[in-house]
Amino acid sequence: MRDDEAQQRLAQDGPNALPVSRPRSVLRLLREVALEPMFLLLVACGALYMVLGDIQEALMLLGFVFVVMGISFVQQRRSEQALNALRDLSSPRARVLRASGERTIDARELVVGDVVLLAEGDRVPADLLLLTCNNLAIDESLLTGESVPVNKDAASAEEAKAFSGTLVTGGTAHGRVIATGERSALGQIGQSLAGIEVQATPIQQETHRVVIRIAIIGLSLAAALALTFGFLRNDWLHGLLAGLTLAMAILPEELPVVLTLFLGLGAWRLARENVLARSIPAVELLGATTVLCVDKTGTLTANRMTVRQLWSESAAHHVANEAAASTSTSATNARAPALQEALHGLLEYAVLASHRRAFDPMEAAITQAGRQLLANTEHLHTDWTLIDDYALSPEMLAMSRVWQSPDQRARLIAAKGAPEAIVDLCHLSAERSATIAAQVLAMAADGLRVLGVAQAVFVAEELPGVQHDFDFQFLGLVGLEDPVRPDVPAAIAECKTAGIRVVMMTGDHPATAISIARQAGLSTDAPAITGSELADMSDAQLDARLADTHIFCRVQPDQKLRLVRAFQARGDVVAMTGDGVNDAPALKAADIGVAMGARGTEVARQAAALVLLNDDFSSLVTAVRYGRRVFANLRKAIVFVVAVHVPIVGLSVVPVLLGWPMLLMPVHILFLQLIIDPACSVVFEAEPLEPDAMKAPPRKTDQRLFDGAVMKRGLWQGAGLLVLLLATYAGTRALAPMDEGRDEMARAMTFVVLVLSNLALIHTNRSWTRTVWWGRAAMVGQFGWIALTTIALLGVVLSVPAVSRLFAFVTPTAGLLLGAAVMVGVSLLWFEGVKRRLANPL
Repeated sequence: MRDDEAQQRLAQDGPNALPVSRPRSVLRLLREVALEPMFLLLVACGALYMVLGDIQEALMLLGFVFVVMGISFVQQRRSEQALNALRDLSSPRARVLRASGERTIDARELVVGDVVLLAEGDRVPADLLLLTCNNLAIDESLLTGESVPVNKDAASAEEAKAFSGTLVTGGTAHGRVIATGERSALGQIGQSLAGIEVQATPIQQETHRVVIRIAIIGLSLAAALALTFGFLRNDWLHGLLAGLTLAMAILPEELPVVLTLFLGLGAWRLARENVLARSIPAVELLGATTVLCVDKTGTLTANRMTVRQLWSESAAHHVANEAAASTSTSATNARAPALQEALHGLLEYAVLASHRRAFDPMEAAITQAGRQLLANTEHLHTDWTLIDDYALSPEMLAMSRVWQSPDQRARLIAAKGAPEAIVDLCHLSAERSATIAAQVLAMAADGLRVLGVAQAVFVAEELPGVQHDFDFQFLGLVGLEDPVRPDVPAAIAECKTAGIRVVMMTGDHPATAISIARQAGLSTDAPAITGSELADMSDAQLDARLADTHIFCRVQPDQKLRLVRAFQARGDVVAMTGDGVNDAPALKAADIGVAMGARGTEVARQAAALVLLNDDFSSLVTAVRYGRRVFANLRKAIVFVVAVHVPIVGLSVVPVLLGWPMLLMPVHILFLQLIIDPACSVVFEAEPLEPDAMKAPPRKTDQRLFDGAVMKRGLWQGAGLLVLLLATYAGTRALAPMDEGRDEMARAMTFVVLVLSNLALIHTNRSWTRTVWWGRAAMVGQFGWIALTTIALLGVVLSVPAVSRLFAFVTPTAGLLLGAAVMVGVSLLWFEGVKRRLANPL
């Protein structure tokens, strides 16, 4: 199918996706913003001004309502767009054959008529009519409830279909798409899923509880203030206005918006670092990770296999490292030594034991070595026909492929796998087995991954059920090199500094695992634990070894699950990497499952909370760094919210109790909202990680956002600012000329100090470990724009008479404004003093 045809069909039939959740539309976002309690309170205040006859104040207030609503809408829309981008990234992938060749595309783009390639571990992306099958088995329990995989046969009318959402548990196949999206079998069953909403994360649930409690307390206090004002001054309308103002001052309506934006943009930023967060709670939990359980191949190593050594009992050959050879002039001019005839059969059958269309890096490396070293020989068999194959299994770590030669009646069998499994298949003597084991150990000690190769001839027509029934002959060993990624040692060193253990779990030989671990910078002081040793250990014995062991080798996927649970039983927060079908249980059980995006199976990606799009260990460390940053910046934002609400609440209550005129009115609260909302959601979210954050141990899993340290810091900062503002008001009333505008001038002075001190409060809490007092560095990033915009708006309020009247201000004298600047400086010193006194690095 041509790409333009596919685009036409996609436009006609729609995307190949189920309506699993309802994304929030623009109208829905507007409705949610308009129904927020803050805006309902503002509308009520506007209506009350109308009743009082203050038409200008009412119109200005309602105008501000739309401005703040617009800011809130833009913030939530930005978060929604980030989440939509993540949904697109997390969509399943599919390999298709089109006119332009084989491609991997988003499964949403599949159309009827596409030819899809399936392999073990893939989710079937649409309903398919199977064209070819090779030992294909599919788990259809999602549709039928039957847990036993179904063997598929393209020649059978009953077994020639594969259904969307089912899982390939073995074999390979080609299939033509016959139904997509809602028209597939899964789509017809899943119509009821359209209304399912995304569940709130633990931190969102905590924030919701806090907001509800504060709202109840705030409304109670507002009602009490309104009654007190009415009784004391016998002015019930202004008492109601004072109560509504206090309710606006107390209600922390920015917290849910801040949280949603932080988590959504945090996940979006991770995606830009090639880490896809499929589960938003994973972003929260990353900062608490204490153990990283990682695979060797492709995670610590580059996943670029190269054949480096061929060995048989009669010959050996070392394949030159092309990259190293290219740095030497003499090596460049010299011709590489030819492969000895005695090793031709070894490499020939290693190639035959690999898939012709090799997806596995080891098989690709063997095939490439065969093309280079066996070129122009009779040992490359493009005309041989594959008859059958025996897959690798946990019980037999070897695979065999059965071939038919055009000029022979007998079938030729090529086998490759773990050396001990190949030795077992060949039924070798103890002496030969010991010689081979010694060679395997020597090659593995050089960091090579070692495979054994064997051959057999079978004459009978009916093939046996198991590989052991063939009469195999041992051919030799193939050593493959997969170098450690250059950035891995530094990343592991960073993990150690951050108090995070890195544990390697691999199926490789112990000597290979130890060699790679040493190159990567992992501790090799304690002995490695092998899969066979692990099988014989009790839980108590394993727990005793876990504290010091960093290397687990020859482990099976089910043993990875046991190790994850063992670490969790010790109180660790475990991040686990995996790529295979059998890794899915361990990925699901881990606190943070991490799937390989490039080489991982679809089922592993669906089971994981994070997907490394480039399979790079350093990306995982970056994810941990971002997790710490998100949690730390959330705490900074909450401290600011708490601190800024204390003086606003105080200035709404104290004047009533002391018989002063109202200091803050709804319009002043609205102006402050223009600072608070952008500051929380823009400035703090964009703040970089503290320089020493990756030198501190992981946070405790039970550490809450609204804990004592956060509340203490916010309350102390806010209480100091309240005292300063009350002193400013009282001092201005004492110093201002004795005329009718004295109270309005004092209100203006207090408001100026409050607004500018808010900027100082933001600046102080941007970092809890350092301070940049002035200059370009102090105004860098989003904070600079917010500060300049706020100062400009404040200038308009003070200098334009019509606007000043709406704010009930009289512009202070130059001397008073200079005094306001001094008070702002004092507030900054107070905030910094609190920060240093309560220093607690995140």
